[in-house]
Amino acid sequence: MRSLSNPTVEVDNVVRPKVREYFTDRRAEVDVFVARHFTWPGTLLLHRSALGWDILRAPMNVVLSPILVLTRIAAYLCRRARWRGGSEWLASRRILLRTTVARRVEACVVTDLLQLSLAQGAAARSPDALSRAILAAPKFRAMIRKRESAADAEALGHRMAGAISEYAATRSAVAEMTTVLCALVVGALVFQALTPGMISMAPGVADAMASNNAITEFPLGQTIGGIWYGFFPTGASLWLTTVTMAGLVMIGSVFAAFAGVFADPVQSLFGIHRRRLLRLIDTLEVELTGFGQSPFVAREHFYARLLDLWDAGAGVFRIFRN
Repeated sequence: MRSLSNPTVEVDNVVRPKVREYFTDRRAEVDVFVARHFTWPGTLLLHRSALGWDILRAPMNVVLSPILVLTRIAAYLCRRARWRGGSEWLASRRILLRTTVARRVEACVVTDLLQLSLAQGAAARSPDALSRAILAAPKFRAMIRKRESAADAEALGHRMAGAISEYAATRSAVAEMTTVLCALVVGALVFQALTPGMISMAPGVADAMASNNAITEFPLGQTIGGIWYGFFPTGASLWLTTVTMAGLVMIGSVFAAFAGVFADPVQSLFGIHRRRLLRLIDTLEVELTGFGQSPFVAREHFYARLLDLWDAGAGVFRIFRN
């Protein structure tokens, strides 16, 4: 006969409904959170801090993004192979540099959306501040105490904090996609060509520079030079194309540091921010209640890498076509 006074069952019957009610309340606040932080002027306030070191971190994150995608794919394969340890280790790797804007987003999610206590500037001072805030939250204490050991509870805090950090890191991928869209518009207007990124735009810019330089140095003057090279166009050297490509990639990376100012309101309008935050809350609830695992996967990084492949392919095609 089962005991009718099992303490564990009683705790579950009391605590789990409260936890679910808490997350239901957090879902109800998502629209308010999005309106406050991801529309103007909220997004402008977020991006004030991008004027500092984020200008240097953004180009580095562009380089590191493919490594991030590979680690996430490897984590997924390990999870499918039921190698939990390897999957969790790979998923917890922080490949991208934490930008100041991302830290502010993390802090806003913890304090404003989740209503947890976090000392001002703590997220910037210590990467473990988020997990400590989660483990110290009174509303989570009963569920955390149900963990088998202190190490298990600490791992839970790290997973939940990692999900929040992963959510904040999606901004770098969205910024890259915003840069791609801007490159497409510029390429269509200026070069009448399909340029899904700075790499594919580079040959057109290099050719324009080479043509302008040739016209300027034409022995019979610029007017006749313009007519001459109109009939006999000159192409850019491989060296000039390479240098132009590197310069444009750097410019695009710097632009990506501030791209969220334009991308945030658009994503808010189409409900993208809302859906992403709801996925994050679902992940946190599953982790805390212990009903399986639902890691937060930033799909935007995969979309950005597909655009990179398109950009590289278009760039190579334009170079060899000329």
